Amino acid sequence: MIQVNKTGLYSTIQDLGRFHYRDKGVPVSGVMDAVSAKFANKLLGNDENDAVMEITMTGPELEFQVETLIALSGAMISPTLNGKEIYNDEVHRVKRGDVLEFGKLTSGIRCYLAVKGGFMTEEVLGSRSWYVSLTEFSHLEVGKTLDIKEFKEIVDLEHLPGADHNFKEKEITVFKGPEFHLLTEDQRKQVLSGIFNVAKENNRMACQLKQQLFPHKYSILTSATLPGTVQFTPSGKLIILMKDAQTTGGYPRILQLSEEGIALLAQKRTNDEILFSLQE
Repeated sequence: MIQVNKTGLYSTIQDLGRFHYRDKGVPVSGVMDAVSAKFANKLLGNDENDAVMEITMTGPELEFQVETLIALSGAMISPTLNGKEIYNDEVHRVKRGDVLEFGKLTSGIRCYLAVKGGFMTEEVLGSRSWYVSLTEFSHLEVGKTLDIKEFKEIVDLEHLPGADHNFKEKEITVFKGPEFHLLTEDQRKQVLSGIFNVAKENNRMACQLKQQLFPHKYSILTSATLPGTVQFTPSGKLIILMKDAQTTGGYPRILQLSEEGIALLAQKRTNDEILFSLQE
């Protein structure tokens, strides 16, 4: 088990998501940056869907009560094990009583902690991902214990090249959305040639952008949305749906982010610049 001594800003348990229930209004949830989460699991020889801890901006203090292997990937939050600096994208052995802490955020905003065998939180509708109103917990709480498997074996894990985390990259890969054709030529130029800044309204549900396109009067029937769907409001505002977003919406869906695009956007801070790179 792992004892939670401090929670950090917003730490949750997530796997790759809760699928096949969107028709019932259940969001996908899951890790915001699937690229980093998968890499952390791969380092440990885990299944890519094993549950990890998603740590946002400031990290928790975790006390291990069993021996295991861990790996961190994604944002750099100056991790230490028993006060000694450790590094992302490497495998670390922890022993009973070891304490993992975090310090200054230096790159990205979301870090992923993987443990050998994954976090063993309760499965709800086929996923261990936490989501408010659906699972017992929505985020870490002080004093909570998290079930993990004990792992004492000495193993030779395959060496993997370090992950190429370029969180300063501005280009977000997108595809045309179902209502892309509704855009005027001027609006298309605005969205595909403009540089946008991430607004402060930025969380696991959605990411808004500061700049607006020309207003419109398009109207569509309420239709299905996905994580990464870019909605275009009548005022011209762009809202990018993220992993905990609703399953339907009534705004034109003009673009759709790739999985890699969602992962990169998930590491952006307020005021960071992005631009859309359309793939035909």
